[in-house]
Order: sequence, then structure tokens, then C-alpha cells
Amino acid sequence: MTVDYEYHDRDLSWLSFNYRILQEAADADLPLYDRLKFIAIYSSNLDEFFRVRVASIRSFGEIGKKKLNEKLNLKPRKLHKAILTEVNRQLAEYGQVLRGQIIPGLNERGVHLYFGDALLPDHKEAVNYLFRTKVLAFLKPVFIKEGNESRFFLNNCEIYFALRLRRKANPEQLEYAFMNIPSDEMPRFHALPETGGKHHYITVDDIIREHLDMVFPDYEVLNCCSIKLNKDAELYIDDEYHGNLVEKINKQIDKRNIGVPSRFLYDAQMPPDLKEACSFAFGLSDQDMVAGGRYHNLNDLMKLPNPLGKSLESARRKTLVYPPLEKANSIFEEIRDQDHMLHFPYFSYDYVLRFFNEAAIDPRVKSLKITLYRMASQSLIGQALISAAKNGKEVTVFVEVKARFDEENNLRWAKRMEEAGIKIIFSIPGLKVHAKVALVQREEADGSLRGYAFLGTGNFNEVTAGIYSDSGLLTGNQALTNELDGVFVHLLDRSQPKPFEHILVSQFNLRDRFIEAIQREIDWANLGKPARIIVKLNNLESQEMIDKLYEASRAGVQIDMLVRTICCLKPGVEGFSENIRVTRIVDTFLEHARVWIFHNNGDEQVYLGSSDWMNRNLFHRIEVVYPVLDAGIREEVKQLINLQFADNCKAAWLDTDLKNVRKQPREGEEPVSAQQAIYRHLKQKVASLEAVV
Repeated sequence: MTVDYEYHDRDLSWLSFNYRILQEAADADLPLYDRLKFIAIYSSNLDEFFRVRVASIRSFGEIGKKKLNEKLNLKPRKLHKAILTEVNRQLAEYGQVLRGQIIPGLNERGVHLYFGDALLPDHKEAVNYLFRTKVLAFLKPVFIKEGNESRFFLNNCEIYFALRLRRKANPEQLEYAFMNIPSDEMPRFHALPETGGKHHYITVDDIIREHLDMVFPDYEVLNCCSIKLNKDAELYIDDEYHGNLVEKINKQIDKRNIGVPSRFLYDAQMPPDLKEACSFAFGLSDQDMVAGGRYHNLNDLMKLPNPLGKSLESARRKTLVYPPLEKANSIFEEIRDQDHMLHFPYFSYDYVLRFFNEAAIDPRVKSLKITLYRMASQSLIGQALISAAKNGKEVTVFVEVKARFDEENNLRWAKRMEEAGIKIIFSIPGLKVHAKVALVQREEADGSLRGYAFLGTGNFNEVTAGIYSDSGLLTGNQALTNELDGVFVHLLDRSQPKPFEHILVSQFNLRDRFIEAIQREIDWANLGKPARIIVKLNNLESQEMIDKLYEASRAGVQIDMLVRTICCLKPGVEGFSENIRVTRIVDTFLEHARVWIFHNNGDEQVYLGSSDWMNRNLFHRIEVVYPVLDAGIREEVKQLINLQFADNCKAAWLDTDLKNVRKQPREGEEPVSAQQAIYRHLKQKVASLEAVV
């Protein structure tokens, strides 16, 4: 029987996820600075969404494409309209949460942030001093001259003022100008003298507003409205297969700031004639222009100083030590015959750094290979790789130079490493290497070479490891390391590797093995056996994988999913997905790990890795997913997943209409926050390990 399956739109699903972040900002039970953090994340996410996704949708609409991909049920222009409608709805709530709840709440607690209110007399002198000594030198007012057909230029995502002016010498003449707000050159927020028992902060925006008469002494300033232009941030490489790809990417990075508009955000109080002047000056159409609030780039709220410390934000949990590695003289000796899995940021990331640091100085280590997708700007791992090369190791690094927004940083590190003698392999044409794997070859006492590996779900980035929830396996299991070596051989010379029996690698067996695993559960269900699938992903977009899950649901397979962001699957629909539940968790740490558990009639298979179920991951990237072979670690992974499904504080069901239905403790039920519960669980594990190590 043919079934007409249904799917959520990818971009509307993403907006549903971002709204889930806004729900956290609205949570009155959270400390105020935690709520500010979620407000800032929401703003930052929305900016990137317009720079990447909306820009692409606009482009498809302009060239007459009917669909963005095989799942898109809306035409691009209709989708763009639906996106703007939903964004406007969310932004209205965003403003109410920020202006109506968080800022007044901070004020009540003794932190006053000027947000459109009049300057107190006690602060006029301090603000005047800041303007004259810190701000004035950075200002660049530009008049929009009538009859000048040349377009003016706004930097991507930077904030400006648009001004409506009346010349004092000729009151009947209106003029228009724009001027930078130098929030990238200096702090956005500036402290003012304490008064009335409160700490006071003012934005650089408002410092300028207070002194517009000094900037425009010959004019009466009638209106001053904040503006910001998002531009298409995609890099368009016309041909990856010929010529120097690195040179092409460098040229495209330089052009990113001059991409086509995707959103012109302006103060909703802007008068029509000033809006028309902006449209002329910056070459904007009506669909480019989106009304917003008095302030833009509120992702800067992440940097608002907290003068009261712990009373206004959640206590930071101390990262846990991992006794077997903490007490080991050699990390390689420790993992030779025993796998160890670390869960970040609960455990310290120092053990990953130690893996590379020991490899750099261990005289038995002969070679080191690694894939790098997003590096820290001051990468300790990059430095360890350079040290390894200088110490005579053969170091091979695959650097993905097409990692969006990290291209420049990755290229800079690639140059440094290449200068140190490291063999650098750049992007594969038509593919991105998204795998998070490293392999060390070490000489054993008998003279043989043995592989040691780190296989992760997150980037080799010690900064994001402190805020992203990921897992990584340290292993000396030769079944895994030998196959991983085959991945690196393929990356090095593009040769066909031997068939992978244990690890799953996109472009070779990943998609097929996942389809087989789902089909196996369908077969068990058809035989009347218990059948269950548990999947944790960042994004679920592949129609092929969704259809297979729908087929499994119809067969009676129980499917529980943790999907953080995009979810095109419609759960709970009678006839094809009534056995599928989708949960989102938004909490202190960004849930980033990918996990798959297939019941397999009791002989469970557990996998972790780098791949989402999106077309790009399955067909246009090199991903590595690895099986958890150690029974104890398999059980631990299941325990952590079960704690996440038990969450009734930070979890929400995703329903058939893309709504986030918050889970709440039932009467008599104990509140469970998964991230807190996981920390306690791992802390108990540490205590038990310390007792035996």
C-alpha cells in the first residue's frame, strides 16, 4: 500500500527550534543572566539563519526554482513570506521578554541597563566623558545625497544609525545620513558610576544618541534609528574540481562582506521618508526590509558585565576528573586493552589535549593523523600537532577549509602547520570532511606498530568543548583503528578502501548500514518480537531516512528520538508515525552528540559519531560513526540517554504542528533536569572508579 507521508519544512522547523531557545529566555525560574544568555543565543542564531538560509531561499526565488530540495512543499517566495511571518511573531515575544521581564528584573536586583530610558543627572558627566574620549574618534557620518546614484556600503551584520536631519540654516530642507555604531571596536556596554545602590550600564549606541548635536552641530536631529544589514554569507565556489581551491575560498571570504542583502533590520519607529532614503541608499527592495526594535545585535548581551556574580547566574559545575586516565603514566598504555569514553563538558577536555601532547613527545609514536573541521582560534591541539612534527613525527592533517564561518581560521592554522612540516590535505572537491577522528601509530615493545584513536561526536576545539555536550572514545581496539587508517588512506590519495566492517563511513557504507539496522527492527516487529530504535541527532532532514522511520513505525517499532534542531519528520500522526516520539532538550550545554541504539532482539547495537541524518551528511560529506564495542560503555551510553528521556524540566515534545510542548513533572513526580542528572551520575561513577584505581 502506498502511503502519502508528510514532512515539516526544514526552515520552519529550524525556527521552531530557535523559539525553543526563546522559551528558555522566558523561563522566570532561571537566573536573570542565564535568561540573557538565551536571549543572546536566539539573536545570534537568527542572524546566521538570515545570512545563510534566507539568502539561499531568496536566491532560489529569484531564479524561479520551484523547490529548494526534494522535501520543500512551499515555493520559495511563499516560504520566505511564511518565515517572515513566524519571525515577526517570535520577535514580538522576544521584545516582551527582554523589555518587559529581564531588564526590569535586573533593575530590581540592582543592575540597571539603560534601554531607552532617560539619562540620570548623575551620569551626564560620565557619559559626556566617554563620548569625548572613547567614542567620538570612531564615528563616520555619511550623508545620503539626493541625485547620487551610487550605492552606499554597510558592513555585514554591523550596526548603524540612520538619521533624519533638518538644517538649522534652512528649516524647510530635510537631509538624511547614516553613521556607524562602533560596537566592534570597543565594548558594547560601559559602566557608569553607582547611584542609588545600583550598578549602571549604558550601550555605546545610547552614548552616541546623547551627543548627536556634537556630531551634527549645524542640524536638528529629528530621528535617529538603528539599522543593520544581513548579507548572504554563503561562499560560492564555481568549480571545486579545477584550479587552486584555497585561493578561490580566500577570494570568496573577501567577498562575503559584499554579498546580496538577506535582511535589512530597522527600528519600527522609523518614519516612511527615512525608510525610503535607506532603501535608495543601500539598494533595497521592500522584501529586504524587516521592522525591529530600538537596538540590534543583541547577541552582545552575552557580554553584559555581571557585577553581582553568582546571585544572578547558575553556578558553574566543576569539571570532573576521570581516574583511570588521571592516574595513568601513559594514556596509550591505559587505552591499549581497555576502551574509555569521556562525556564533555562534564569531564575535563584535558584528556583529549593530553592524548595529543603525549603523542607529540612519546618517542615510540611514529605518526599522527587527524581531521580538523572547526579549530579554536588559539588551538592547543594545533600547537601539539606542530610540536609533534618538530619532534620528528610524521603528522598528517586534513583541514576542512569549507567549514562555514571558520574558513579563515582554518586556513590560518593550516599555513602555520604546513610551515612546521606537517602534511596538510585540504578539502575534497564536492565534499566536506566532517568526521571528528584522530589516529596515532605507536611502536610497541616487540617492534610492531599499533594504532590508538580518538573518535568523537564534536570538533577538536577545546573552547566549544566547554559548552557543547559531546562524547569521545579513546581506544586501542585494532578492529577500529585499522579501519580508521583506511579512512585516512582514502583522504590522502582517494583510493578505494577495504570494506568497512565495524565503522560506518559516509560515501561507503553509512547510509546502507543505517537502512539495514532500521529494516532489521521492522523484521523483528513483523515476527512479533520487541523492536525499538533510539536516535539522538542535531538534525533530521533526509526524506529517505524519515520514510524508513515511518515504515518502521507502521510496523510497530517503538522509536524515541532526541532531535535538537531541524526535524522534518512529523511525529505522532496516525497511519505512519504514531509510534514515533521526538524530544528536544535546550539547557545550559548545547546538545551536540549523535547516538543510535538499535534493540536487535536484545543484542543491542550502539553507535556514536559525527553524522546527522541530512542529505549533506549522508551524501556530501565524509562522516565517521563508530560502534561501541565495550559492554560497560554501551550500558553507560544507554543510562545517559535514558536520563535525557526522563527530563521533565528542560525537555519538550515536538508535536505535529512544530510546537514545543514543554514537559512538566506530573503530580508526585520528581523534577529531572537531564544535564544535572548526568553530572550527578558521572560524579558517582568517578567516586566508584577512584575506589578501585
